[in-house]
Amino acid sequence: MYAYRGHLLHISGAPRLAQARENLVSHADGVLVVDGGGRIVYSGEFTGMPAGAEVVDCRPAFLLPGFVDTHIHFPQTYCTNAHGGGQLLDWLERCIFPAESQLAEPDHARMAARDFCRRRIDVGTTAAMVFGSAFPHAQDALFEESLRLGLRTISGRGIQTVGPDSASELITDEHSAIALTEAEIARWHAGDTGDPSTALLHVAVVPRFALSVTAETLHALGELYDSVRSRGVYFHSHISENLDEVAAVRSAYGVRSYLDTYDGRFGPGSTPAGKSLLGPRSLLAHAVHCTDDELARLAESETSISHCPTSQLFLGSGTMPWRRTTASGVTVALGTDVSAGDEWLISRVANDCYKVHISEPGEAGLSVPAADLLFSATLAGAQALGLADRTGNLDVGKEADFLVVDPQQQGLLPEVLAAIEPQDVERLVFTLLTGMRESAITDVYVRGRRLSSVG
Repeated sequence: MYAYRGHLLHISGAPRLAQARENLVSHADGVLVVDGGGRIVYSGEFTGMPAGAEVVDCRPAFLLPGFVDTHIHFPQTYCTNAHGGGQLLDWLERCIFPAESQLAEPDHARMAARDFCRRRIDVGTTAAMVFGSAFPHAQDALFEESLRLGLRTISGRGIQTVGPDSASELITDEHSAIALTEAEIARWHAGDTGDPSTALLHVAVVPRFALSVTAETLHALGELYDSVRSRGVYFHSHISENLDEVAAVRSAYGVRSYLDTYDGRFGPGSTPAGKSLLGPRSLLAHAVHCTDDELARLAESETSISHCPTSQLFLGSGTMPWRRTTASGVTVALGTDVSAGDEWLISRVANDCYKVHISEPGEAGLSVPAADLLFSATLAGAQALGLADRTGNLDVGKEADFLVVDPQQQGLLPEVLAAIEPQDVERLVFTLLTGMRESAITDVYVRGRRLSSVG
């Protein structure tokens, strides 16, 4: 056993957002004891540590749960800060579809998989919902590299059956879309252990968004997902990111709401036309412009939202209303949305989360509490991904996914933190989380194994 000594910070237990503050744990002289199987057997004050473990003294560093990114695009690894001069739909057509098409070349796809996974380690993202490439060989490269490095990865090939000319290489026919997805599930879902409850690798069914598929595709995906849902397969897509997108979806399908397309109600007038894709392992990115009825349906179905404030700023998509969205009861976690999001580090997304919501107009605006930001960056993500029984905080019994964050590795951060009174834990958490950069992340662990982005 190894005992990692440092300042322990996390959200304990199994709270919802409203309980995050009362579940905030801070042990200035804390320790995390990890057994040979990578599981936490003690988490608390150093003075209470059981005997028999070899101490790894990380002081003055902080020990935090690994970050969970609930929405990031693998085939956009090299696209951050791509300038198309327009918002979402123009940006996709002018910048993203051509860039994603380059992964058709196997060597380029392998290089992207290598750099994508290494970058995740550098920024402390131990678990992620990864929007995948359209090309099976690229997905194979992603899963292989994730497994080699020891990362938790949920991903699925990006499904497109319709689209503009710039997306032509990404588009398949209806039959191939289903066949390729079935093959990916067969090969890679729990492909490392054979058991979804112990696996690092999982597969998701991932249509890009409602405008990239047809009603025929949605019907077939509903049938497919219904057949594999019980095996722990995920569903992931985008919803209501941009007002033009919302209008285009409603016009194309003749539906009352965007969400209806994923809820099996994609017939004219939102009539039932297939099986729902919503549920506890379903995760939709953005939800900037959702109606109250859509939010209520998301909460009722236990579908989660990946909140991506950094990318919403970059594309001018608007601000997801924090108070109204979280009040609906839906789980809201954070996503970088690389590459529309130009920050890979989840704590930088938390920083943007704070900034955009304090700027919401009138009574909608609020100062998101520090505990809520930490919760959204860690445990809420694990809850959204159905992994909260295994990861997301530093409780005893969890698998040891954690970061060693050393302020000494970042200019002025130690001095800023030293000015905070020791008993002011919330201010400490806020300043550390929103102020840290990746240089402060010195070690990254998944299941007790130290990961390396070198080699």
